[in-house]
Formats: sequence, structure tokens, C-alpha cells
Amino acid sequence: MALTYYILDVFAERKYAGNQLAVIPDAADISDTTMQDIAREMHFSETTFIRSVGGREHSYDIRIFTPEHEVPFAGHPVLGTAWVIQKKILKKPVDIITLQLAAGSIPVSFMYNKGLPELLWMRQNPPVFTKEFQNETIARVLSIPADSIDPRFPVQEVSTGLPFIIVPVTTRNAVRKARINREAYDDLIRTTRSKAVFIFSPEPYKPENTFNARMFADYYGIPEDPATGSANGCLAGYLLHHRYFGDMQVDIRVEQGYEINRPSLIYSRAERHGDCIEVHVGGNVILVAKGQLI
Repeated sequence: MALTYYILDVFAERKYAGNQLAVIPDAADISDTTMQDIAREMHFSETTFIRSVGGREHSYDIRIFTPEHEVPFAGHPVLGTAWVIQKKILKKPVDIITLQLAAGSIPVSFMYNKGLPELLWMRQNPPVFTKEFQNETIARVLSIPADSIDPRFPVQEVSTGLPFIIVPVTTRNAVRKARINREAYDDLIRTTRSKAVFIFSPEPYKPENTFNARMFADYYGIPEDPATGSANGCLAGYLLHHRYFGDMQVDIRVEQGYEINRPSLIYSRAERHGDCIEVHVGGNVILVAKGQLI
């Protein structure tokens, strides 16, 4: 049976930018092995599979695969899959679509602004802050000087459904020069839940943006990700938790993917509600192609 698929650019301000995603809408009968094979064939950062047809509450079961592993949560696949559901399955405006993932229920809302790009926003799980790392250890992994890591804030593992090691550095030059030392990286991830490293600096290429960032995840078959919604949710929570801006709210624009010619823009917000941090991540979605697997 032929399977329809859609290819989208997520967190993109124009076509052929942002992070590529393949979405398979009618995937209820596809085996785990075949889903992994299709993800490897597509060879994007992630491919998603819609496993249920939804219901009155617009809730859908979703599976997410990188070229090497299934993951419980990822940001740009959530937004892109919700876009496909709204545009190609429901074919009408809705306020919220909920995706049921291994990491839990993730609601996606749609912001309809006349004459402006339509932004999608996801509410991620509350961030969980765990292990901290020595600057020297992470500097070896990223092949950067240890003194380029901002000493005011920790290098820390954070998760809103998928864990990342968040690395604050002082300059865009440190972000630009980062290269994974595979031996040091392999040694590190043998002892960590997180298999991905997210590095950011307060020196963006565009002055209207807040940070420039990169994400490395060789373990998942992703040497570098053009845009990482899950990591940016972790970043927003991290900034609030450690009072990076010295206030109780975070509202940022993060550019990513510039170093690999896939410029991306991710919007992130974090607010504190009692002991809980609520994180939202948003961006634009652009349809690039439709095809069939035969």
C-alpha cells in the first residue's frame, strides 16, 4: 500500500530553511522496524508517524524517529505534525491539537495573525534539572577553550521530555568554532541520560534575536540539528531557573542553523507558577513537498 508523506520546513522564515521534517499521516499499521527504516531513508533529523485518527478533542497518537533511534519527544516534529493534522486531515482552523507522545500529552495552539506568518506554539513538559558538569569536560567535547564557557551559570542537563546538556558560552565565536570531539563525546554519553549537547551565546547574528545556538547529537544520527524545539524549551526553563536575565519571565528569539546554511528562528517563553516552570516554544511551518512511499 502506498503511503502519503509530507515534507516540511519547521522554524523556518522561508522555504528551504529551518529544520526538515517528514510526516507520515496514515501510519496505524506500520511496524516499529518499518518506521525506523523509513526514518533512516528520509534521513532528516526526525520523521513522525500519525498512529490514530483523532477524535472530538483533536488528540492524536504520534511516534517520532531519528535516523537511528525512536525518541519520546522532539520540538519541530510536534509543530510540523500538528500543522499537517490541521491543514491536511482536519482541513479547518482549530485552536488546539494535542499530540500523545511517549513523553506525555503536548498541546499545540495556532496563532492566526492576518497578513503575518501563522505561528504554532507547543506547551512542553515542565523542565527537570539534573546533573551538572565540569566546564573542562564539556570544553573537550566541544573542542573549545574552557574559559569560553560562561562561569556565572552551570553546564547542566535539562529535560522537558528529552534531555539536553545546556552549555552557556560568552561569545558567538565560541559557538561558531565548536566541533564535536567524538572520543570525548562518546566517553561522556556513556554516563549521561542526555545524548545531545546544546550550546548558546548572547551574541546573535541578527540584532533582533536574543541568542545564537547550535545542537549536536551524533548518538541519534544527527551530527548537527538546524533547529531544536525541545532543546530551546530546555533553554527557556534553564534561563528562568538560573535567573539569567534576573527576572521571573523569559521571552526570547533564538537563531540556530546558521553555521550549516539552514537558518532557523525559534520563539521560547517560560514563566514560573509557584514551584513549577511552564515552557512554550513556537515557530513557523512551511510545506515543501508531498509524495508517496511505494
